[in-house]
Amino acid sequence: MSLNIPIRLRRLRATAGIRAMLGESDVAPRHLIQPLFVTEGTTPEPIASLPGQSRIPLQDLGKKCAELNALGIHGVALFPKVESGKTAEGAEALNPNALLYRAIRAVKEASPETVIFADVALDPYTTHGHDGVLTADGSDVDNDRTVATLAKMSVLCAQAGADFVAPSDMMDGRVAAIRAALDTAGHTETGILAYSAKYASAFYGPFRDAVGSARKPGEQAISKSTYQMDPANRREAVREALLDAAEGADLLMVKPAGAYLDIIRDVANATDIPLAAYQVSGEYAMLHAAAERGWIDLRTARNESLLAIRRAGADLILTYFAEAVAREAGN
Repeated sequence: MSLNIPIRLRRLRATAGIRAMLGESDVAPRHLIQPLFVTEGTTPEPIASLPGQSRIPLQDLGKKCAELNALGIHGVALFPKVESGKTAEGAEALNPNALLYRAIRAVKEASPETVIFADVALDPYTTHGHDGVLTADGSDVDNDRTVATLAKMSVLCAQAGADFVAPSDMMDGRVAAIRAALDTAGHTETGILAYSAKYASAFYGPFRDAVGSARKPGEQAISKSTYQMDPANRREAVREALLDAAEGADLLMVKPAGAYLDIIRDVANATDIPLAAYQVSGEYAMLHAAAERGWIDLRTARNESLLAIRRAGADLILTYFAEAVAREAGN
């Protein structure tokens, strides 16, 4: 029996060649940014909650970035693990010789072509783990005092050689303040990747382990809900993105990516500014955990998840899978 169907969409899926020719979205190494954790130590430090990822010794960081660049991964996002000098106000963040700034200089010396996205936030430097300076009574983050510190951090990142500063704090007005500080200091060519719609998500746990801002056993978990976005909100994300664009952001970001594909699409539709999305540590860890139990195929699920982020509208993806994807693409 043959049905009288003039339009058969399966004709467009019939062979691998046809599917390749008609694919609407793709994921290539050039679309990916590799997050890298940096340590003062002399040997790599495996991160248990991020299988396959390690904190990289400063002395090895430049070589690692050169290898990634040769694979086609042109951008890295740098995150320091601060071992000492933490204070309530994160004073170490303003030390010109802090680990982050030495890391930027090391990468630019060893791999000048690598595009550096320098994390601008205070949580690696504060004793309390918040992304900013606390109010006098300790009940919340002081927005304006925090912004002043972030602006100074951004200038230090630019002086060290960062191509983009990436404020991940979600303070109001920080993009405008950072842009003004960079321009005043003569760093008009340094760009800003704004974490425009960063949600108060449950998916950040492994990252906090990696940078040393996780709560210790027995300590009460901290809430960042007064500055990071409510997962229930959708329209607010577009307002945040448009504000960052108006304040001078060169790139926008949605974080996390996988559970917020609708937000990626909304922001992509609302602005012509290039858009990044962060496939965060919890998303990466969950895929690995399921694969370790034999419940999914890691490579297939990984590729599908990245493709979904690109299909939703992301121009760039920060992902811990970047190196693995690039190595496979080169084979």
